[in-house]
Amino acid sequence: MSHGVPRVSGTATTSGKSEQARAKERQQIEQYKQLEGDVRARISAHDYSNASLQLTSKLLSQNPEYYTIWNDRRRILQHVFEQELGEGGKSTTAPQQDIDAAHKAGLSLPQREISLLIQEDLHFLLPLLKQFPKCYWIWNHRSWLLRYATSHLPPHATLELWQAELGLVSKMLALDSRNFHGWSYRREVIAEMEKLSGSGMAEKEFEYTTRMIGTNLSNFSAWHYRSQLISTLLQNRRADSEQRRSTFDAELELITRALYTDPYDQSLWFYHEYLMATLDSSNAGAQIILHPCTDADRTAYLSQELDSIREMLDGAEDCKYIYHALLQYANRLIGLGGHGAPTAEMKEWLSELRKMDPLRARRWEDLETKLKL
Repeated sequence: MSHGVPRVSGTATTSGKSEQARAKERQQIEQYKQLEGDVRARISAHDYSNASLQLTSKLLSQNPEYYTIWNDRRRILQHVFEQELGEGGKSTTAPQQDIDAAHKAGLSLPQREISLLIQEDLHFLLPLLKQFPKCYWIWNHRSWLLRYATSHLPPHATLELWQAELGLVSKMLALDSRNFHGWSYRREVIAEMEKLSGSGMAEKEFEYTTRMIGTNLSNFSAWHYRSQLISTLLQNRRADSEQRRSTFDAELELITRALYTDPYDQSLWFYHEYLMATLDSSNAGAQIILHPCTDADRTAYLSQELDSIREMLDGAEDCKYIYHALLQYANRLIGLGGHGAPTAEMKEWLSELRKMDPLRARRWEDLETKLKL
């Protein structure tokens, strides 16, 4: 009986509580504006002190989307790092335990100080990343910190930082496997680790995408990453023609099983189209998986996939992705000579697309013209 009506007691009233909330909000806004003004004034005055750094921490904790303040924070850190490097080492004044710790880590004293500062800033970002996992600027700042480390610290020390970063992004993707920011960052981390270690990680990453796809078939980022890894994987394996064909067949089988599970998932069709595009000799930008690949091979695969996709219509007659794929692959089959091309069926498929997706009527008219139907 009281849905939508706030419960009040005593002398409290709805308007009183609302005014109290508005007053609190106004106070928070004023405090935020004062904090922002203080930070901007300090940066304008080139005040790159620790106090200024702490104020940027406070402001960014409230508003991590404020990218200008991230730039200001990097100015402060850059200043501190340059000071450390400029001093060339405080071995005469630094505690002996700090000197010993630096030597044990294989670093000079300034390098150790920079490493500690970078780790401290990475730690500051953790709660922000957990609360705002899709904020570009947090990921961007982590990348900047690690790239600075790569430029100014020995490879062994930098590699440890990137390895820890891989562990972090793996945990982030375990929490949200479809966070494309995390996937993009993971590729960056892997690329840097490969440079520093001198060894490829394509095999392990390929296995990682397999696990992630097994957990969630509708993971576009995992399928996309997989497509980027195949070429490198085959190259690293020094795969011959038979191994390449085996890999291609295995990928087709994997995506076909996924499509039979959920033909309405567009991300799955994207990967299927990626595989089929590698057979298209007219596509200069397509990756090469099968090598050599003859027109007879192309015809056989296109015919095979047309038969397979036709079967998907049973129980999924309202899935537009199926009809679009049938038209696309049938047209390619025609381009290879037309052997077995279902020209009569193509008109029916296009008619179904028009019914299911009338908002794209012009697109289907254009497709009809291109297919000469």
